[in-house]
Amino acid sequence: MYYSTTCPSPVGIITLASDGEKLAGLWLEGQKYHGGAIAGSMTEKEDIPVFDAAKRWLERYFAGEKPSASELPLAPVGGEFRQMVWEILCGIPYGSVMTYGDIAKRMAVKLNRPTMSGQAVGGAVGHNPISIIIPCHRVVGSNGSLTGYAGGIDTKIKLLELEGVDMSSLFVPAKGSAL
Repeated sequence: MYYSTTCPSPVGIITLASDGEKLAGLWLEGQKYHGGAIAGSMTEKEDIPVFDAAKRWLERYFAGEKPSASELPLAPVGGEFRQMVWEILCGIPYGSVMTYGDIAKRMAVKLNRPTMSGQAVGGAVGHNPISIIIPCHRVVGSNGSLTGYAGGIDTKIKLLELEGVDMSSLFVPAKGSAL
């Protein structure tokens, strides 16, 4: 059984999901794949300690602090490949970005393969069920394209700007998956 609650944020209403002990989801209102990782329905319930901890984490984040994903008990739902990609995302430092290609190279090493598809990595990044905390917004195209954020390009830009990312070499693509 999964539980949910909502909270306001500077980027819109956020829905949190939990198995009762760990955080299993964080989605922005209108986000692609909203709630998709959770099989079945979620019961609204606010008085779960991990929800309080996640809300405090988000308050600190939006206040410009640099909380780490490791501060919260996380249980994102996904297969082994996705879990490995999400682990890499958690290692992208606050205020930094990493390319899909860089993640693919790291995955190739982890899986003992000569190469790894950037598209496979992109699928895992895009299906991250705990956005913001598992910082998929910090992933950009190899050419500096701000693409591939399920929460929308405007939200991705707001989050990166909040973190103080140097946006001078990044750009919004004329067309793409994040638009």
